[in-house]
Formats: sequence, structure tokens, C-alpha cells
Amino acid sequence: MARIKVMIVDDEELLLFTTAKLLEKNGFKVIQATSAIEAIGLLKRHPVEVMILDGKMPGMDGLEALKTVKQFYPFIQVIILTGHATSEAAIEGLNLGAFDYIMKPISIEELIKKIENAYYIHQQMKEKKEFFFR
Repeated sequence: MARIKVMIVDDEELLLFTTAKLLEKNGFKVIQATSAIEAIGLLKRHPVEVMILDGKMPGMDGLEALKTVKQFYPFIQVIILTGHATSEAAIEGLNLGAFDYIMKPISIEELIKKIENAYYIHQQMKEKKEFFFR
């Protein structure tokens, strides 16, 4: 399998760093951002297949960021990972195109499975586009 490119966006820097290191040890290429604004800026230079996005951050929150990401990068599969989930926010996130909406804490094994599933969907979407627009 190709090395999956993942961006992790979280304002909790220790969680961000730790998660990134664990994913790198498991073979992922990881880009880190401490805010949604920074993440959106990084996407032009560092395209990814999967984004793990904190739902609650200062400035632009996860749902706002999700809207922007999906508008400009519709194939990126976004996993919203939050410690402040409500069923309304989860439903809204999924309706806006999030791949999944999950609660912190999550085991690294479970997160890896979610990323791999999201990557599979990303690849399916990309193949359909290539098929229809050749």
C-alpha cells in the first residue's frame, strides 16, 4: 500500500505531536497544524488524502474548516476528532461531508483503521473521477 498522507489539525500541541509520532511509526506521512487556518494554508503545498480535524479550536472551528476543505479539496476524507461532541454537531459534520465524527480519546489502533477506511474512500472517488474524465 502507498504511504497514506494524513494531516492532523489540533490546538492541543502535545496531543498533536504524540498522535503524529505514533502514526509516523505506523508508516503514515503526517503533516501537523495547530489551527484550521494553518491547515488550509498547508494543503496547497502538502496535499493529503485524509485529514484528522479537531472539532473545537479557537478561531475557525472544525465544522467551518470542514466546509472550506470540502469546497476546495472535495476528495480529502475528513475525520472530526473531538472531546466536545454533541449529536447535533456530529449529524451536521456528516451532512457537510465528514467521513466520520469520533470522540476523544481514541486508541491509535482504532484511529489507524479509520484512516485506512477513509483512504479507501478517497481512492475510490479519485478512480471514479479519472474514469469519467479521461
